[in-house]
Amino acid sequence: MKGSCRCGSLSYSLTAKPVVSVYCHCTQCQRANGAVFVAAMHYSPSAFSWTHAAEVTPIEEKIEGYVLFRCATCYTCAATQIDATKNWAVRGTRLERDGEDGNIINWEEVKPTSHIYYANRVVDVADGLPKWEGLPNKSTRLD
Repeated sequence: MKGSCRCGSLSYSLTAKPVVSVYCHCTQCQRANGAVFVAAMHYSPSAFSWTHAAEVTPIEEKIEGYVLFRCATCYTCAATQIDATKNWAVRGTRLERDGEDGNIINWEEVKPTSHIYYANRVVDVADGLPKWEGLPNKSTRLD
């Protein structure tokens, strides 16, 4: 799979399935993305590589527990590195889409399997997926 910032100046390649794929409702994601929740896929460091970043130096924005890599041109967050695990988190909205209908390529392979930090939700989601107060299997299920 491939992904990029909005303008394409920063792009990356993903060579394995995500370690975890979730809908995140944490306040960090809400604020960083201007959204009520985000589809977040976490990849091991060996599965993530920058493919086009030579001309544009990413802006590294440090927030508690994370480093966001934003494009210096469009300021979109292209990817986030998690301090504790060194895994890379990418948003579903940043993944490559097909040209015909605009759907994310290989969505079935990466679509989220649960909601995390659902206690911080701004909107209720009735999709039948597990909803965790915090992290999966480390917090209380709320559904």
